[in-house]
Amino acid sequence: MGRHRRPTEPRITYREIFAEPEFRRLWAAQTLSSLGDQLAQVALAVLVYDRTQSPLLTALTYALTYLPPIMGGPVLSGLADHFPRRRVMVVSDLVRMALMGLMAVDGMPFAGLCALVFLTILMASPFSAARAALLPDILEGDKYVLGAAITNITHQACQMLGFVAGGALVAFVGTREALVVNALTFLVSAAVLIGLRHRPAPARTLSRLRLWGGTREGARMVFGDRTLRSLVSFAWLCSFYTVPEGLAAPYGATFGADPLYVGVLMAAMPTGMVAGSFFFSRFVRPTGRIKAMGWMSILACAPLVVCALDPAFPVTVLLWALSGVGSAYQVAANTAFVSAVPPEGRGRAFGLAQSGILAGQGLGILVGGALAQVIGPQTVVALAGMAGLSTAAILALVWTRVRGDVLGVVLGPAAPAAKVTAPSSC
Repeated sequence: MGRHRRPTEPRITYREIFAEPEFRRLWAAQTLSSLGDQLAQVALAVLVYDRTQSPLLTALTYALTYLPPIMGGPVLSGLADHFPRRRVMVVSDLVRMALMGLMAVDGMPFAGLCALVFLTILMASPFSAARAALLPDILEGDKYVLGAAITNITHQACQMLGFVAGGALVAFVGTREALVVNALTFLVSAAVLIGLRHRPAPARTLSRLRLWGGTREGARMVFGDRTLRSLVSFAWLCSFYTVPEGLAAPYGATFGADPLYVGVLMAAMPTGMVAGSFFFSRFVRPTGRIKAMGWMSILACAPLVVCALDPAFPVTVLLWALSGVGSAYQVAANTAFVSAVPPEGRGRAFGLAQSGILAGQGLGILVGGALAQVIGPQTVVALAGMAGLSTAAILALVWTRVRGDVLGVVLGPAAPAAKVTAPSSC
């Protein structure tokens, strides 16, 4: 008897994605914003550690950049469901440009600078939610998968460039001038986004904007459905494997005083993420991505455990890069999540997921910095990897029971033996 052959899943190329004019605009705006943010972030981390020589204060300063999205992210992200998403992104960019320009004013007191930093980061929440919610409208089906992968790769590539060049740029042009450059990136981003096609607001209740109520609805929508609950748990797993990023300065100092150690360590995970995302999205079929999420999440945490052996610098860089490769499972998790969320609720759902990610990362880095004061950064990184590995193993076991539903949602009824279940919030 002949074998029944499953239908071939068509391959989408990166060329097809960049052939979409609106995607090119969205991608260009993201690149500009990410580059500016990373240039400022690495300079802050190195500056604080150079002045204080304290892993705790360095991690605390780094963790504080996560505070605004945690406090206001779920609420402001709802704007992406109540106003046209293009408008939300453009206004967010213009407000951030103005705030960044104020930071460059000579004589700005430290308290005022902190307030401006807080507001600038806070305004990134509606921008990110609107961009994430708009992308599935521009790219459909497996095109969205590659589009999301390009988005992740771009973000990680900007991290690599920013981490390597951030300190050098500030040293070369000065702090105020670097802030002005960052402000200009937001202005150019807004100009690029104006060219997107106008789309009306998804929600109909523009006259009665109930942001707090929308936040509660988003939480019920995500946690009331086992598919979305599992996917958001995979997303929040990054709280463990991003701890090394916040400890890169004290970790690098254990190898020597050269700032290059810090830059290379901070670039290791983004480099692995870029390579993993490219391979995962380009050469693994949609069904394979869903099935591989469990073991790839384990790979994201397991290499960090080896840091307990205090390996040499090249080995440490390799371990951190392998962790970045494993974290490429987020591409599949992101795709499945957007497929399972109803379009009118994307902004709230993405805002909730993103705020949880930032809260977990900030708390993990803060706790890691405090522990590094006592037991050293290598041991802390290993403990974070061990905790993440245990959590990933549990998620992988649960995933074997849930992924059939996810395959049905992502691939539709054409997927053999897949049970189609709609999100309970629909």
